[in-house]
Amino acid sequence: MRMSVVVRLGIGVLAVLNLCWGAWARLAPRHFFDTFPGFGRRWTAAYPPYNEHLVSDLGATFLTLAFLLAVAAVMSDHRVARVVLAGVLVFNALHLSFHAGHQGAMGPLDFGASLTALTAGVLVPALLLVLDLRTTRQNQPVKPESG
Repeated sequence: MRMSVVVRLGIGVLAVLNLCWGAWARLAPRHFFDTFPGFGRRWTAAYPPYNEHLVSDLGATFLTLAFLLAVAAVMSDHRVARVVLAGVLVFNALHLSFHAGHQGAMGPLDFGASLTALTAGVLVPALLLVLDLRTTRQNQPVKPESG
């Protein structure tokens, strides 16, 4: 049984986002640290000091997640997708839990926006997991009752 188009597209979008963030952090760690998420905001720089090793490792983590998400989207196997989405959910929940308790040097607007983005990072894979489970249950053949 194949995954729904919505679930596959959602996984694909997560793969692209992680690929972009991962490549940026891995290939230009200082720029990532100084300017993430972009648009004049500087969320990562609110947690000094800069550490090239840690930012490069974060980039490697995002690239790994991007690879796993891309594999899950292409394979369209429910089991693979669920394991990958669960892994992304764990990482994002842990990431959110740190930032929820540490404002760094961010003002209230940036802190709230960063928590909103991190919360979306938890909700999206959770929603995709639920959608995949519901789709699978709805497409299962009904077993006749034995009497």
